[in-house]
Amino acid sequence: MTLRLPSPDGTTRPYEPRATPLTLSPGPSPVSRTVFSAAHVVADPYADVSPDSPGSLAAVDWEATLAFRRHLWAHGLGVAEAMDTAQRGMGLDWPTAAELIRRSTAEARAVGGTIACGVGTDQLGPSATLPQVWSAYEEQLAVVEGAGAQPILMASRALAAAARSPEDYLTVYTDLLRQVAEPVILHWLGPMFDPALDGYWGSSDLDAATETFLEVIAAHPDKVDGIKVSLLDARREVELRRRLPDGVRCYTGDDFNYPELIEGDEQGFSHALLGIFDPLGPLAAEAVRLLDKGDTAAFRTLLDPTVELSRHLFQTPTRFYKTGVVFLAWLAGHQSHFTMVGGLQSARSLPHLARAYELADGLGLFPDPALAAARMKSLLNVSGVPQ
Repeated sequence: MTLRLPSPDGTTRPYEPRATPLTLSPGPSPVSRTVFSAAHVVADPYADVSPDSPGSLAAVDWEATLAFRRHLWAHGLGVAEAMDTAQRGMGLDWPTAAELIRRSTAEARAVGGTIACGVGTDQLGPSATLPQVWSAYEEQLAVVEGAGAQPILMASRALAAAARSPEDYLTVYTDLLRQVAEPVILHWLGPMFDPALDGYWGSSDLDAATETFLEVIAAHPDKVDGIKVSLLDARREVELRRRLPDGVRCYTGDDFNYPELIEGDEQGFSHALLGIFDPLGPLAAEAVRLLDKGDTAAFRTLLDPTVELSRHLFQTPTRFYKTGVVFLAWLAGHQSHFTMVGGLQSARSLPHLARAYELADGLGLFPDPALAAARMKSLLNVSGVPQ
């Protein structure tokens, strides 16, 4: 089968899909690095919802969603649940996120999978006060700890809006860390992922923001398992991880530079908590198992070619990377449809999706290349690109 793929200039080009996938068998969790995939949710395609029906957009296909998590666990990855990949703040409301946390944590216990879950403040409306932000964090923290998962304290839009100084961040985070039962992961999500988070930690100057972030960690290092840094700046992440207290890990959230950051240097390395490890899960786990054996060359040989796909999916506006992630899950056969919570299947153009297909197919990511090609052909046909 030859496909005619659309290009941004309005032309089409022929593409011959590969015949065989990259063979990647399930395996144990890597041991030299802790590796989380931030997993997407599968929408219910039969739900009768529309953009004008707030509160009902978060219709989830629970079985398909949990099946995808079992897929990741089978290949040895941990699942970072209810993160921005799962469309927190972009269609998935807090009651549905809480249900997702409970169901996924129970599933993790049943199969012996590793799980950590996002704690945020997205149940708040606009104009929240600092006490309300703290209470919202506390409410979500209770749900995650009550389910038995490790908390990930996510950056809060409400806190970014309410805070007037770095001291406000110090107050909120220090109070939260003081009460957590077990060490948490702190998440610094940059404005390229969410423009509402510009100026987080009290300053748009990243050097000043870094000092406040480190001050939060230094106040309770025993309560911080690690930090997830999503700034798409490899140099800054390396400098930051070198300043962390002993025992506090750095989980890269840099979907542009993850191979070099995970490999590390003579002074250390980053663990991983990445949205791109949703479509790359089996390949990423296999690559890190090669790193376990000390074979850094094989690790880079396997993982480096995936960066072009990741940079494509995460191109500006970065927050819409979720569309490409779900698109690839559909092509790979992990779900029966290309429908997203909040209608975000429309957030990327057809040429963008076509290039994502081409790059993923070239990497051998689709377990059944013929199925992926047939689904791509059906999308092209219905989109007006005759085949």
